[in-house]
Amino acid sequence: MKKAILLSSLFISIILLSSALITPKKSKENKPGIEFFEGTWASALAQARKENKLIFLDAYAVWCRPCKLMKRTTFKDPAVAAYFNKNFINVEMDMERGEGKRLAKKLALRAYPTLFFINGKEQIIKKTVGALNVDSCLSFGKSVINK
Repeated sequence: MKKAILLSSLFISIILLSSALITPKKSKENKPGIEFFEGTWASALAQARKENKLIFLDAYAVWCRPCKLMKRTTFKDPAVAAYFNKNFINVEMDMERGEGKRLAKKLALRAYPTLFFINGKEQIIKKTVGALNVDSCLSFGKSVINK
């Protein structure tokens, strides 16, 4: 009986070790996309004022399927990424946690995803509700630059 348990343990160990050694292929999730700001909301506002840029805010919830779809597709598109990375301070925020809760109240958030353009004084310049495809997202971004 001890021998059978020992062999089973050895077999499982070999399988786990061999699966750990296999290098996974790069997934689509790892391809470049919009570079989102890392830091607090206050520091994003300060950066926007310093660079004289608008903040692009992706207001999402972790359970939101359209939000996840945009992260996997629209935000990974090279044209969207290039345009948004050049022209905006990009921020993604879970609006049901941390700083997101306060900001959701201030911005009167009602649905997910909601995409905002906000200036360095925390004023909404433009917003849209719902997931956008690549063309719609680019048009939305260009609409605030070309004013």
